[in-house]
Amino acid sequence: MKTKMKLIFPAALAAIIFAACSAPAAANPDPATAAPAVADTNATPAATMTSLFGDPVIAKGKGFEIKQSDLNEVVDGIISAAVAHGENIPPEQLSAIKVNMLNRLIQIQLLLQKTTDADKADGKAKADLQVSNLLDRAGSQEVFERQLKAVGMTPEELRAKVTQEATATAVLTRELGVTVTDADAAAFYASNSPDFEQPETAHVRHILLLTMDPVTRTPLLDDQKAAKKKQADDILKRAKAGEDFAALATQYSEDPGSKDKGGELPPFSHGQMVPEFEAAAFSMATNTISDIVTTTYGYHIIKLLDRTPAKKVEYADAAGKIKDFLLQQKTVKLAAPYLDNLKKIGGVEILDADLKAAAEAMAAEAAAETNTPPMEADTNAPPSATP
Repeated sequence: MKTKMKLIFPAALAAIIFAACSAPAAANPDPATAAPAVADTNATPAATMTSLFGDPVIAKGKGFEIKQSDLNEVVDGIISAAVAHGENIPPEQLSAIKVNMLNRLIQIQLLLQKTTDADKADGKAKADLQVSNLLDRAGSQEVFERQLKAVGMTPEELRAKVTQEATATAVLTRELGVTVTDADAAAFYASNSPDFEQPETAHVRHILLLTMDPVTRTPLLDDQKAAKKKQADDILKRAKAGEDFAALATQYSEDPGSKDKGGELPPFSHGQMVPEFEAAAFSMATNTISDIVTTTYGYHIIKLLDRTPAKKVEYADAAGKIKDFLLQQKTVKLAAPYLDNLKKIGGVEILDADLKAAAEAMAAEAAAETNTPPMEADTNAPPSATP
C-alpha cells in the first residue's frame, strides 16, 4: 500500500536507526545524494554529550521526568536518518524537531500512566511485529545487533522503547474511543484502488567493487580502476564456475549495506536503482549471473534471485494495514485537545530554558496563524526530517 501512515509518536525510532545504518550504496538512483559509508562506532553523539555535560532533567510532570539523554537519543536518530538520505537539517528546523520530539516523549509518559492490561498486550504484540520486521530487514541477528551497537543501543533497549511507544498509542486510541469497522476498511480499499497496485520488482544479490572513494566520493585513479576491473573479472569467473555467490559477496563486495547479507538487496521496482543496474537486473533470467555492470559506483556482478510481476494487492491481504492506517488517521484528528488537557492535568513543566522558549515561540506562531489563543507547543504530524 502506497499510502503513508502518520505516526503520533516516534515509533519510527527503529526505522530511523536502520535507515541510517543499512542503506545500500547501489539503491540510490542519484549517486550525488547517496550517503558515504560510516565506520562503526560505540561512541554515539548522545553518549558523548552526556559524558561532557551531564544528564539534566529537561521536563517533568506528575510521576515522571525526562532527561536530556532521552531527547538526544531520538533527535540523533532523526539527524542520522537525514544524513543517510543526503540531507542536512537547518538549525531552525532542528529546534522545531527537538520541541516536537520532547512533546512526544511527554505524551508517551502521560499515557503510560493510564495503561491497562489490554493496552500492554496490544503494545507488546505490535512491538514484537516491528522488531521482527527490522530483524528480517537486517538479514541476521548478528547484523541486527551490530547496527544497534553502532547507535549505542541493545536489542533489549530497542524492544523496550518500541513497546512503550506502541502501548502509548494503544492507550490513546482506547481513551479517544476510536474504532474502525470492516465497512470502513472496504470503502477505503475501493476508493483508493491505485494505492494497492504493486509494480514489478526484482530481487537480487550483487557484488560491488567501488571505483570511487567511499568518503569523498571522488573517482579512483585509472590504475586503481584497472585493478578493480581485473578483480571483478576474476570474481565473475569464479561465480559463473559455480562458487557460492553469497560467500563471494560477503568476502569481496564493498557495498556496506549488503555484503553482510551475502550481497542481497531488498526487492526493488523500476526507478529505484541507477539505470545501468536496473536495466541489467530486469533483463536477466532467474538464477543467472550478469556480466560486469559498470555504474557511477563501480563494477557490479548481479545474480537475479527472482522477479515478481506487477499485481494488485487483494483486500484480504491489505485489510489489517488499512485498519491500522484508518485508526491512526482518526486518532490524529482527535488527539490534540485530549493531549493538551492531559498535559495540564499532569502538571507538565519544561525546565530547559532554550526548549521552553522555543516551545512558547512555536505555540505563539501557531496561534497567530489560526487566530486562536496560544497553547503549549504540540503537533501530531512528524517533522519533515523524519523518514
